[in-house]
Amino acid sequence: MPKTALLPSIFSNRMTDIEQPFRPREKLLEKQKYFQNIHKHTYLKGRFDMITSVAIPAALAASALFLIGRGVYNMSHGIGKKE
Repeated sequence: MPKTALLPSIFSNRMTDIEQPFRPREKLLEKQKYFQNIHKHTYLKGRFDMITSVAIPAALAASALFLIGRGVYNMSHGIGKKE
């Protein structure tokens, strides 16, 4: 028995067979043209995207800087030490 007969059937297909694309090429080209010509970033297109992408991270950064600054001030002035 030749060794090639032991291989699964997925290896017996010719490598020249081309798999059909999931979407038609015309639709892909249409979507590419649309997304390449937009002026705003794609992740800021929705109504509430500015809140989730800009406002929440800015608020987290501002509160972190405030807490770090308060901690440094308290440590340098000896406030809140346990006896």
